[in-house]
Amino acid sequence: MMQRRELFSSLASSFKKKKQGSLRDIRPPYYKAKEDFAQCVNCEGNCKDVCDEQIIIIKDDDKSPVIDFGKGGCTYCDKCADVCEFNVLALENKKNINAKITIDMLKCLSWNKTMCFSCKDVCLDDAIEYLGLFRPEIDGKKCTSCGFCVNVCPTNAIKVE
Repeated sequence: MMQRRELFSSLASSFKKKKQGSLRDIRPPYYKAKEDFAQCVNCEGNCKDVCDEQIIIIKDDDKSPVIDFGKGGCTYCDKCADVCEFNVLALENKKNINAKITIDMLKCLSWNKTMCFSCKDVCLDDAIEYLGLFRPEIDGKKCTSCGFCVNVCPTNAIKVE
């Protein structure tokens, strides 16, 4: 027997374009300055290889790491910083990912009176709160911009800014 969430996901997936993630320089949460990524040209891309979530992509032009939320989210596991040979990613620089996650009310199933908790179910920080059953909002004080909610939304209502 198919669960309700599986039904919505399968229906939505037929309408959903393949997510490309946001490769507009959303960086792993361990860098000090964007200029430091110039050193990545000399690197083998070890940060990509150790990422358990496989969300780190190496850009073709400058060989620097960016995060692709279309594949999943960041657990802040520190592995990418641990293997960075050039100290571009370093544990002492750990911070939240520099992105703002928002919900597009026009695309969101819950905002349009269809019960859906896809984003809330995966939120490790309990940063998505509902007013009743149908109005999810992201609490900016709790959200670490990990991105786990982006990929699971069946209607692409979660946006990365």
